[in-house]
Amino acid sequence: MLLPLITVACGLAVLTWSADRFVNAAAATARRTGLSELLVGMTIVALGTSAPEMVVALFAALDGLPDLATGNALGSNIANIGLVLGATALVRPIPVPFSLVRRELPLLLGATGVTGYALANGILGRFDALILVLLMIFSVWWLVRADTPDTPNTIPGDAIPDMTLKHALLWVVLTLVLLSLSSRALVWGASELARGLGISELVIGLTVVAVGTSLPELAACVASALKRQHDLAIGNVIGSNLFNLLAVLPIPAVLAPGAPHPDAAGRDYRVMLLLTLAMAILLLWQRQGRLGRVAGAAFLATYAAYLVWLGLSGGATLE
Repeated sequence: MLLPLITVACGLAVLTWSADRFVNAAAATARRTGLSELLVGMTIVALGTSAPEMVVALFAALDGLPDLATGNALGSNIANIGLVLGATALVRPIPVPFSLVRRELPLLLGATGVTGYALANGILGRFDALILVLLMIFSVWWLVRADTPDTPNTIPGDAIPDMTLKHALLWVVLTLVLLSLSSRALVWGASELARGLGISELVIGLTVVAVGTSLPELAACVASALKRQHDLAIGNVIGSNLFNLLAVLPIPAVLAPGAPHPDAAGRDYRVMLLLTLAMAILLLWQRQGRLGRVAGAAFLATYAAYLVWLGLSGGATLE
């Protein structure tokens, strides 16, 4: 059990470091090729912070562990709202940027609804993946369409590193290699831990792997809040959750189609839906107000209760 535990810890550490560098390099590459900083923040950075989930899902599906990949996607969204957004609001109340909410929140709500259908129809297959990917293409088109000259820039200049195109591309390649190697180690260690502890791959994906792959979002959001770069905090959570559903979940659907774990379609999707709707209601209700510490504490308490539920659930054991 010691070797899988060390492998998971090292895999998470390298994954978190390389994901952060990948986001910086991808954003710098996009800016050097002429994309605006606003569009970079809404697409490249959001998609980049989902890169750990995507690579983990890829290797999990190839290893015949689709429940680990599904649990990672759902668990990361639950952690992003309950843990990341909750902790960020608790550190410093977050002003609600209604322009970002208006653009991205409807897309996230739509993706959440489509995901519910994909999980509830009994088979997570290639047709479901096609629908999710088409929705992702539409989402990127919608965000590009919203990138107009009169749209205010909410991404601070120092959020994207100043690199030459050659330097940025070199970092993109290097960090992608590190992402692949660390994700491969993480999937192996997590699956071995699951077998050794008698816990399902789904629960490991929902907890250890999901929290680990959400660390870049947690670090970015807390740092953004401390620097008063509030649009990054809200936009990162919404954008990352959107791409987790539309870019991560199709991977096991294509590579390892089959019936999802009953708990994924029941318990875990419902918790994700509850947190997503609660976040949407709070953001729409606040409009130009603030997401305060009370809301942050409520999100954290909900996430803690969910972890306790996982621990007590009979579905946590291997069947």
